[in-house]
Amino acid sequence: MTFPGTRPIHGDRVVLYAGDTSFTAVGAIVVQGVLRDGRGFVELVLPDADPQQRRTLEKVTRLQYSLYRDGKLLYASPPLQMTNVRRAADDGALIVTGTP
Repeated sequence: MTFPGTRPIHGDRVVLYAGDTSFTAVGAIVVQGVLRDGRGFVELVLPDADPQQRRTLEKVTRLQYSLYRDGKLLYASPPLQMTNVRRAADDGALIVTGTP
């Protein structure tokens, strides 16, 4: 699958693969392409469910993920270089940013 573009893709489950670890997040999940300084990034917005998620993801340098809605695969990312992990100021959602 290609870069998701700037139009948000909404899913209800994502499986994240980081090295030899993987975990699943469920809830309102959004994937969106973002352009900054002429570079393309992919932002993955996860619900604020597990405080350990951020600490785990902050240690990751490479990441891949698969986004699903109603059991159907919507987007499978290429291997990404992790560029940022942060919490959204308004709702505390976890925002993961990566670049191919």
